[in-house]
Amino acid sequence: MKIKGWNRFEIAWITLFSFVAIILSLVWKESLLGFSVFLSGIICVVLAAKGNIWTYGFGIYNSLSYAYVSYLNGLFGETMLNALYYFPMQIVGWLIWKRRMDGSTVVMRKLTLKGIVLVILLCLVGTAGYGYWLSTLPRQNTPFIDAFTNVLSIIAMILMAQRYREQWGLFILINAVSIVMWSYRLVNGSQDAATMVVMWSAYLVNSIYGMVSWSRGAKKAEVQAKESIDIIAVERGAEG
Repeated sequence: MKIKGWNRFEIAWITLFSFVAIILSLVWKESLLGFSVFLSGIICVVLAAKGNIWTYGFGIYNSLSYAYVSYLNGLFGETMLNALYYFPMQIVGWLIWKRRMDGSTVVMRKLTLKGIVLVILLCLVGTAGYGYWLSTLPRQNTPFIDAFTNVLSIIAMILMAQRYREQWGLFILINAVSIVMWSYRLVNGSQDAATMVVMWSAYLVNSIYGMVSWSRGAKKAEVQAKESIDIIAVERGAEG
């Protein structure tokens, strides 16, 4: 089976995880809301890995619905992150990407070493400070894990909007920790937790694929930029 713009790997893993989510939803009698969060999230991250601007369209619904599910499970950091940050960032990202498109795909780039070091420092300091504040809230579960995913998500979304491939390194960490966080909620019998574990597992697979895809895209953009500079140089030399 071949769908225009989609390769076999993308079709295979999105089909697999959707099927697993349906089975788990039926077995654990989870809500339709939980499944809709999963499905919209899967489509959103696959489109992001492809550099397709419609990732932000699905991201709007996913941000608001996931915020509600997180609230029901006492994950207030996740709730605030998605409702107050992810939701408006979908609109901001759409506007920024719209001006930097190469056909149906956004033009990708990579951070310098200095930029990578700065990102790491911001992640460490932000997690420590936000985690401490969350720990003071009544009913808050796993405050520092919640803070870790929140802080890295904020920075990753900024990198995504600015078209940097390093977003995927942060998303890999976020997804791995989120699997642990929701697994803990699953053990404690929380509704929709099983679907969330599957969703974040799918996100992890996609993040690895996204890193590979965006590394190629950033390299391609560098080559094209160099070729453009060489052409301009030749044209100026000819005029001189």
